[in-house]
Amino acid sequence: MTLNKFNLPDVGEGLTEAEIVAWKVKPGDTVAINDVLCEIETAKSLVELPSPFAGTVTELLVPEGVTIDVGTAIISVSDAVSGDPTPADVPAPETPVQPLYGKLPADDGGTSGSALAGGPLVGSGPKADAVKRRPRKAAPAAPAGSAPVPAISTSSVTENLAVRPVETQAITEAVDNRPTLGGTITGLVNRVLAKPPVRKIARDLGIDLADVVATGSRGEVTREDLVSYQSQRDAELDQAEGFWGKAGKPQDQRIERIPVKGVRKATAKAMVESAFSAPHVSIFVDVDASRTMEFVKRLKASRDFEGIKVSPLLILAKAVIWAAARNPSVNATWVDNVDGTDAAEIQVKHYMNLGIAAATPRGLMVPNIKDAQDLSLKELALALNNLATTARAGKTQPAEMQGGTLTITNIGALGIDTGTPIINPGEVAIVAFGTIKQKPWVLDGEVIPRWITTLGGSFDHRVVDGDLSARFMADVAAILEEPALLLD
Repeated sequence: MTLNKFNLPDVGEGLTEAEIVAWKVKPGDTVAINDVLCEIETAKSLVELPSPFAGTVTELLVPEGVTIDVGTAIISVSDAVSGDPTPADVPAPETPVQPLYGKLPADDGGTSGSALAGGPLVGSGPKADAVKRRPRKAAPAAPAGSAPVPAISTSSVTENLAVRPVETQAITEAVDNRPTLGGTITGLVNRVLAKPPVRKIARDLGIDLADVVATGSRGEVTREDLVSYQSQRDAELDQAEGFWGKAGKPQDQRIERIPVKGVRKATAKAMVESAFSAPHVSIFVDVDASRTMEFVKRLKASRDFEGIKVSPLLILAKAVIWAAARNPSVNATWVDNVDGTDAAEIQVKHYMNLGIAAATPRGLMVPNIKDAQDLSLKELALALNNLATTARAGKTQPAEMQGGTLTITNIGALGIDTGTPIINPGEVAIVAFGTIKQKPWVLDGEVIPRWITTLGGSFDHRVVDGDLSARFMADVAAILEEPALLLD
């Protein structure tokens, strides 16, 4: 019998340590090659670590919650089951990038050769989980004549980035059926879709339907949406009531100490470096997004997309890609000390790795969609949906957060109007998407209700001057004001 020890590998590019979050096996368990041994948290994400050996687990060498250096032995496996140990030393196949604007430079981003970009990784890092689309289930119909208050169970209340596809035919319909002043758009603004039993439940619980994120197939609020909303509201109330410590205890016993490590530590370091190395300049623009909202409404009602969710974030993402092509210097990187000299250069990327800032249980992450400029609106929607699902599950791989070129942060999902975002390191621009609210708006001398949002953009002033940043933001705003421009 041979005893094999598995050392913690470098699961990203240059990572030096990781924390053992949870063991998935115990001594005595039989494992096969590529079976998941444990979850580890690196400075970038939570990843699963597969076994490089087949056999029987004899000992877990590192307890949960401990941070260790790369190369430290974490587990021992004997070959009692499978005979000779079979450490796999098979390099992961490279995943080539398919650019639209031009070929990705071999030395830029490092994504194509990343160990996480390919298939099974045995002994050299985590298995690259194929991102699978979550199955869509229709909301169960309420029993006729009944409207009991549902039992509250915990579940996610928002799907900030969950978006779905659109088609040219639907876009054309949106253009041909634009809302008229005081007509269609007024009806859209004032009505929240929900079935009568759901409305009664909302009244009984004291919930304003306009505050609930709708997940129904046609954009309606469902019973499940109310359950999720009420669950979060109760959880926040319980947390607030139990937050304050007793006044009689010493102050040092009423201070919660949270170690800064993993994703939080990496994020803090990156934000400080970005804020104090790149001279930020920020601009803001109010946008009449009424036609985008009407566009989204028509897409939700389209028979071709029944059961598929569409979000304004999808339109914004496409707008950012479109505007960057018209203003290429916002999709760039400032590089110091070129070739070991004091020279600097600006590297303009002829591809778009679109970053989406995502709040996850483990902190802020910014995974990016590779070659987003290559994707149709439908493909972009699916990519956004997969990105959000993976991030919320804490399964974003390090390779998915490397090589970003421009970032969107959707602060409007939490009801925030706008903000001054910090540029993601290695980039020169970021766009903050504020909430879309009904506000009075003057149009052709008449005050009418419209859907208004505020976009905030921050730029590295070494690369993007005031004129360029203004033109870029104006182009993004133009798409939200008239989505039909995407057809050009």
